[in-house]
Amino acid sequence: MGLLFLVLAAVAVLFVGSSATVGLAIISGATLLGLLLGHAHLFGWLLTLAVLALVFLLTLPNALRQQHVSQALLAWVRGKLPRLSSTEQQALNAGTVSWEGDLFSGRPDWQKLHQLMPSRLSAAEQAFLDGPTETLCAMLDNWAITHEHYDLPREVWQFIRENGFWGLMLPKEYGGLGFSELAHSQVVMKIASRNIDAAVTVMVPNSLGPGQLLLRYGTEEQKNTYLAKLASGEHIPCFALTSPVAGSDAGAIPDSGVICHGEWQGKNVLGMKVTWNKRYITLAPVATLIGLAIKVYDPERLLQGESAEPGVTCVMIPSDLDGVHSGVRHLPLDSVFMNGPTWGEDVFIPLDFVIGGAPMIGKGWVMLLEVLSIGRSISLPALAASSGKMACLSVGAYAAVREQFGRSIAEFEGVQEALESIAGHTFLMDCARQFTASMLDRGDRPSVPSALLKYHNTGLMREVVNHAMDVVAGRGVIVGPRNFLAPVYQAVPIAITVEGANILTRSLMTFGQGAIRCHPFIQEEIAAASNDDQASAVAQFDGVFYRHLAHTTGNAARAFLLGLTGSRLAAAPDSGNIRSYYRQLSRFSAAFAWLTDMGLLTLGGSLKARQRFSGRMADALTHQYYASAVINHWHHEGYPEELRDLVEWSLQTSLFHLQDSLYRAASQFPLAAMRWPLRLLLFPLGQCVQRPGDELGQRLALSIVNQGRPRDHLVAGIFISDKADDPVGRVLHAWKLARDTHALRERIKDALDKADGACAEDTDLLLAHEWEQVLDCAQKRELISQEERDEASQAMAAIYDLIRVDAFAAKDIAALAKASKGKLKEVDRP
Repeated sequence: MGLLFLVLAAVAVLFVGSSATVGLAIISGATLLGLLLGHAHLFGWLLTLAVLALVFLLTLPNALRQQHVSQALLAWVRGKLPRLSSTEQQALNAGTVSWEGDLFSGRPDWQKLHQLMPSRLSAAEQAFLDGPTETLCAMLDNWAITHEHYDLPREVWQFIRENGFWGLMLPKEYGGLGFSELAHSQVVMKIASRNIDAAVTVMVPNSLGPGQLLLRYGTEEQKNTYLAKLASGEHIPCFALTSPVAGSDAGAIPDSGVICHGEWQGKNVLGMKVTWNKRYITLAPVATLIGLAIKVYDPERLLQGESAEPGVTCVMIPSDLDGVHSGVRHLPLDSVFMNGPTWGEDVFIPLDFVIGGAPMIGKGWVMLLEVLSIGRSISLPALAASSGKMACLSVGAYAAVREQFGRSIAEFEGVQEALESIAGHTFLMDCARQFTASMLDRGDRPSVPSALLKYHNTGLMREVVNHAMDVVAGRGVIVGPRNFLAPVYQAVPIAITVEGANILTRSLMTFGQGAIRCHPFIQEEIAAASNDDQASAVAQFDGVFYRHLAHTTGNAARAFLLGLTGSRLAAAPDSGNIRSYYRQLSRFSAAFAWLTDMGLLTLGGSLKARQRFSGRMADALTHQYYASAVINHWHHEGYPEELRDLVEWSLQTSLFHLQDSLYRAASQFPLAAMRWPLRLLLFPLGQCVQRPGDELGQRLALSIVNQGRPRDHLVAGIFISDKADDPVGRVLHAWKLARDTHALRERIKDALDKADGACAEDTDLLLAHEWEQVLDCAQKRELISQEERDEASQAMAAIYDLIRVDAFAAKDIAALAKASKGKLKEVDRP
């Protein structure tokens, strides 16, 4: 009985997460109570007290534990912990840990989540969105940009310069606008809803480079020299990181800078000869200031440093220097934002062109990681959310207006399934976008959330746009000025592949980095294992390992008991009437944390090669993060009931995919012998979480078909035109007239169906191009007045105009092909 009480008390203590002192007191009391109640014999007393003594030995720091247990464990752990390259170690040290740390702990603090305040736009930021940003959007014509100019019009470039779009994030003292990260995201999102090329042109200087690098790491002289010119557009910047061979492997950058003396402006100065070959560089064809990531070598030790290979360094190179090659262009899937290669050989620059000066040589990778986390958190997630919002706006309206078999296609369940996904995933993308932008505005540098947000928002963008294309069907595949969907459809693969391809981001970066960066104990253990002083290392390790052990066993107990009880034992807030979702998230967070420890414990350094496992764990982390973003968003919106369907669909969807990711990670665990024990512990009752039901899905689908707060909430922040000659405006114009005349058109059809005569059998033509004949017939029979006839005719003209597609004369296509052939020529380059 004593041993039983000891075990039960230990499980309870681990489940609750009591401190060591309180936990030992509870375990001791329960053990003694069990011994007294059980009337144990002397052997039972001795065995139970021996086990209790062992618990004390392993729980409380002592010399015996260090000498006989911790020293051996440290040797074992040194063989299990992953070996990190210097690049990986720098990646782990970059950025900060925020809410994602709670998810890795297995015990998310929901009150802490509620207290994470969202950013709000200032009056100046809102005025910029309502003024210059709105004006810029109105200037943009997708067809003309991509098929006539192959570029933004000159007046658009000028407007971007004159209105400070390249200085959104630069402080006012350097000529910038000093906006928040949320405002940055809102500006990019709004422009992207009109034209992706313009959005990319604005977002790149604000996210990477080299303005943000100069702002964070530049010398005062560099800031004063360059930042105001970057903000005003006098300098057009780009930053070149990707090499043809190295790709995303920063440690393998072949581009180099060799320290040497050379002539600069008539003087012999210390500098470097830079050789590089970069591609996929946005704004490179027009850039006047090229930022580069290179590896610096100092064979003659002119820097008087300890190493002949200081490492990755960020430099600036004016494009007008001799030996600099740029100006040629890539065309990414018919997008025409400025993108191209840049290369040079033995281009001499002084050390003043190192961002941050000579002291920052070799520190470029850390600099890039800090700034890249900001870009990945803002630019592409905003572009992806914009695409979802545009799909809600245009495809929801199109489905309402487009009729087949005598009724709106929005009434078909198959179409509703696609619309459901469009609405729900757009809400998820937007909540995560705002949640992460607010982290940045609070001063966090979220390296792990930036990776998962870029990966998942762009992935959801692809899913949403594919569903949108399914709904619009043939209307969406015919290229021309009328097509409101093709430009974003063509841009989807670009978002998927840039700033870290999604396969790499999912399988290597998100969980691999997060498991160590966000884990409450792993980094301390790695530090202990790396300590060359054995006595100090053992003491250091002893101070953390047993806390880690309690953390792991506690999460195991929580995961099993919460799985066995349907999560009913988990504490959860009352607010919002979503307690069951909090509980399920608590259960799966414990399961995720425990499975993380099992992966690190058993796989060790081979974790990097187990990319199926790490990819599934990355998915599990991502779905927890997105569910958290939805809860935070709804909490700070005040729990409006009008948004409940969106919230519940998002949470149910996130939980379903979270469950699936964890189940697959456990069922296909790299060590086959552990698979069934893992499944038993994490899923003792099997998989119980279901996808959203059909009734909820139908309500979600219709929320973007009909007017109302859910639709308004989903499309908030994008450019909206209702002009009848605008690609999207044409849809909205027809949607409005169709709503206004719905009752009238139904009355006409019913009246003609009941009438005798030649036009009675042709009522279906009211949806075809012969509607004027039908309306004439109805008017002659005095079924409608002249005013009603005009109103119905105007609506039918708009509806028919909506479903029309572009068609071109053969001579025009031939002329376009001839012009393209003359403009696009391959360029020979290294």
